[in-house]
Amino acid sequence: MEHWVYSTTIFGHGVSLNMDTLITMWLSMLLLIILALVTTRRLDMVPGKLQLFAENIVRYFNNIAKASMGNDEAQKHIAIILTLFMFILTANLVGQLPMKIIHLTSGELASPNNDINMTAAMAIVVSIYYIFYGVKRNGFKFFFKGFSIDGIIITLVDTLELFVRPFSLALRLFANILAGELLVATFISLCALVIPLPFMLFELFVALIQALVFTLLSTTYISMAVQEE
Repeated sequence: MEHWVYSTTIFGHGVSLNMDTLITMWLSMLLLIILALVTTRRLDMVPGKLQLFAENIVRYFNNIAKASMGNDEAQKHIAIILTLFMFILTANLVGQLPMKIIHLTSGELASPNNDINMTAAMAIVVSIYYIFYGVKRNGFKFFFKGFSIDGIIITLVDTLELFVRPFSLALRLFANILAGELLVATFISLCALVIPLPFMLFELFVALIQALVFTLLSTTYISMAVQEE
């Protein structure tokens, strides 16, 4: 799938921007802001359906975080955990909207997560986040947690994981979302009626699963970083 690429010069350096995924990224953020404002506009002791739905999401991830890192640490990191899940889910679902009817100069509007630049940026942020808190909590011994003279191979693998994790996070999300959109587009081009529908419904499920996988893996990495063991 081609992107709508806009090239410009910043401080004498050529820069290329994928405008299609930038637009849908900002659209996803705008939808999240509106949803947050609507949900928190009037909070009641007896919650309505929307408030109850939001509280269940918060409770679910809060329980997962508390189970893996304890209540005190969970309260410090629950904000980024929830933000990751809600943004990735919204961005994935935005890709399922019929935005192909909007004709661009080149490319088409699609999920921000079918752009490796987007998923890589989130993976790098997660990596910097848990390395920062790992060093803050355990000092520079964080980098040598698994160090052992007898287990030098395990030590090398643990060290390599620090650099492999962002690649795996970014590629997993990018590949699944891109493959899903290509699959749906292929069936639409073959037969626009009926046949693509099951695959489009399946992609809604994939959108949720991929957001959940990215978030749970990020939670695990943060938990491993802040623990003293």
